[in-house]
Amino acid sequence: MSLISSEAGPVLTVRYFAGARAAAGGVSEESAEAATVDELTQLLTNRHGERLALVMKAASFLVNGLACHDRTAELPAGATVDVLPPFAGG
Repeated sequence: MSLISSEAGPVLTVRYFAGARAAAGGVSEESAEAATVDELTQLLTNRHGERLALVMKAASFLVNGLACHDRTAELPAGATVDVLPPFAGG
């Protein structure tokens, strides 16, 4: 069985932290299919609404534990994408 969907992109695990989790309605982890972080952001906004969209605009993303600064880069199949909102205090 392939992890790549010909239409939507690779199957990913998305994990939400702190304010991103709250904005996603308390969901801490879910699956999604997207080829890039930009596409993932749109998909998750459609799924959870504008509150999450606002968080994701300012969020940092880790792909398999590594910072992803290019939101148009291709995501690998089976990747784990962590959504990290800005943290207060720092």
